[in-house]
Amino acid sequence: MQVNSEPTTREAPTGPAPTATPRMKARAVVHHLSPGDAEKAAALRKMKLVALGLLVAMAVIFVVAFALQTEYPWLQYVRAAAEGGMVGALADWFAVTALFKYPMGIKIPHTAIIPRRKDQIGASLGEFVETNFLSEQVVQDKLASVNVARRAGEWLATPAGAERVAKEGAALIRGTFKVLNDDDVQAVIEGMVRKHLLAPPWGPPVGKLAARIFHDGHHHKLVDLLVDRAADWVDDNHETVTGLVSDRSPTWVPQFLDGLVGDKVYVEMLKFVRAVQADPNHQVRQSIDKYLNDLAQDLQHDPAMIARAEDIKAQVLGDPEVRELAFRTWGTVKNALLGAVDDPHSELTIKFKAAVRDFGARLVSEPELAGKVNAWIGDAASYLVRTYRSDIAGVITDTVARWDAEETSQKIELQVGKDLQFIRINGTVVGSLAGLAIFTVAHQIFG
Repeated sequence: MQVNSEPTTREAPTGPAPTATPRMKARAVVHHLSPGDAEKAAALRKMKLVALGLLVAMAVIFVVAFALQTEYPWLQYVRAAAEGGMVGALADWFAVTALFKYPMGIKIPHTAIIPRRKDQIGASLGEFVETNFLSEQVVQDKLASVNVARRAGEWLATPAGAERVAKEGAALIRGTFKVLNDDDVQAVIEGMVRKHLLAPPWGPPVGKLAARIFHDGHHHKLVDLLVDRAADWVDDNHETVTGLVSDRSPTWVPQFLDGLVGDKVYVEMLKFVRAVQADPNHQVRQSIDKYLNDLAQDLQHDPAMIARAEDIKAQVLGDPEVRELAFRTWGTVKNALLGAVDDPHSELTIKFKAAVRDFGARLVSEPELAGKVNAWIGDAASYLVRTYRSDIAGVITDTVARWDAEETSQKIELQVGKDLQFIRINGTVVGSLAGLAIFTVAHQIFG
């Protein structure tokens, strides 16, 4: 058993670090291959060994046949086949190698095609994809054959599909609220309130709405309610009415006279209220209608009344009140939505899932609706392709342009190199057969 006498540690060289050569870069890329690419690299190495093994086998056969062909004339045919096989193997090795690198490091013209022309290849590939794949007609035909609406409807109609949509929607809402700044949202709400609620004068629109309500008689039910409540109050407060009369009569008036007057006032008040209650065209009701209609017209046209309405608006909705309204509105909406999406049994979540399933079922059962959805999807896809096809194809061109030349060559070789090695194998076999056929024909003709 030998013992390694070298020290376990070595001093790092003090000189400058060596410059990374393209070969070193290629090795570095190989060390960072993904599991899938590593498997392809192993298969590529295996096929290269097979092709090289055939070349070596042809060389051995050629040497043996060439040495013994004088003694055994039939080996001339074997030699010719092996010779043709070597020529075919070497020619195809050169052709395959010339795609990815300089054969044997010699810079022969028109070799190392991919590393030298990767940018042109990327541009051509991007143009090819843009022309043949990112075409409106191609996209529309594909979408029409797929019938996206029906497939989506079948998935949405299932409980799992509705659950997934609800889950993703909840995540979207939570993410949106997480990104949004509360102060900014409140400022937006406050600005909208000021612009759309406070800035316009209230008098004319309120007066116009009130005039329409009063003209159609919708306020009569409210008047009936007020009159009924007044009648009930008078009916239940006899002592209160008589007491008010007694309290306001002079001290020298006899008490029994106060009682008579109080009873009389109560009876007349009750008769008056009952009359207003019973007669839809009572003078009091007409006076109320006239007052309300005049008020509606004044709110629209009287500058003094409009100014009073603006004063009331300013008192009710000043700066502190508007800020509090914005704060409470945003807080209520935010808390309600977050609570609803976090609870899978909330009414909002349950109804949302039911709506999703119902929409999916309609997409399946209603061809007209499915056709409209397919048309919308097709139009959207056509617009995206028409507008951004060059940008999408440019991703391919830009990506290839950013790749290192050696890295590009390696990536492409990993994808197609294994199949290219079959060219070398086939070249060896075809070359052998061609060499044998040529030698046989020549031998038959010339002897």
